[in-house]
Amino acid sequence: MTERTPSTTAAQPVDLTKGPGAPEAVRPPLADSLFGAVTVTVATHARVTVSGSAIPRTVLVRDPGAARPDPHVAIGTRAAAELTLSVDGVPAGIRPGKGRIRRSTYKVDATHDGARYRLTPTSLATSRFTRDGRHLADFTADGDETVLVEWHPDADPRPVDASLGYALAAAYGTGGQPMWVTLIDVIAELIP
Repeated sequence: MTERTPSTTAAQPVDLTKGPGAPEAVRPPLADSLFGAVTVTVATHARVTVSGSAIPRTVLVRDPGAARPDPHVAIGTRAAAELTLSVDGVPAGIRPGKGRIRRSTYKVDATHDGARYRLTPTSLATSRFTRDGRHLADFTADGDETVLVEWHPDADPRPVDASLGYALAAAYGTGGQPMWVTLIDVIAELIP
């Protein structure tokens, strides 16, 4: 597997408390060994943009008239009706999971050009990225502009795969706690 690492230039984390009018953060491009420089920009609770010379431009936008933003995700919502996804200007579908107690509810589905994509948490920090059920990569992101990817050795990813994977990972972060850990946290909160 090929590991991708961000540029060595230090950058400040994105403040998820900023509102939709917050300026886009600017970081150096991520170094991707298969697709070269990949730029991820996040306008917190408003827009996620992924671009690069070897990949199509992918844009995920939250409807500015949408309800109060969800502070737990960079894009600000898990409601598909409040989102618009496009790849090189062509509309694509997106359907985030509800994000409840079970790890699997944090999955994010997308469709583009007849292909079905899914980003599913598999550990505390990483999520598996698939196209039509085929394992392409494992992404790691905290819901900001630093997105790491480890491509599956037999994946043969296409440029659009990379662009969508980076966009979904940046918008929703990756990883998730197992259900039993979440239940312990809930019970601990209820005990005075």
